[in-house]
Amino acid sequence: MILHIIEAKVCGEHSLELTFNDGTHKRVNVLPLLEGPIFKPLRDPAYFARVVLDPVLGTVVWPNEADFAPEALYELPAEKKKTKPRTRKRELAR
Repeated sequence: MILHIIEAKVCGEHSLELTFNDGTHKRVNVLPLLEGPIFKPLRDPAYFARVVLDPVLGTVVWPNEADFAPEALYELPAEKKKTKPRTRKRELAR
């Protein structure tokens, strides 16, 4: 099976929430991949947020034509979702 990204959403300064055509859904931080002159603009979170999904290529692309192979994004470790610390209601009521 040829891997494609079918959904992409920016969810952090350099993080993307991705869904692949094999059903895998994960959030990844692409900062480790931002090496070289083509990726330099993506280090700016505002520019990074300009990502779009190219349905023909099946991957994410930016206005400067920077993109990643879906396989490279697939291999990145999934980010752990940040959770807010829980407080006990009883302690708050006192």
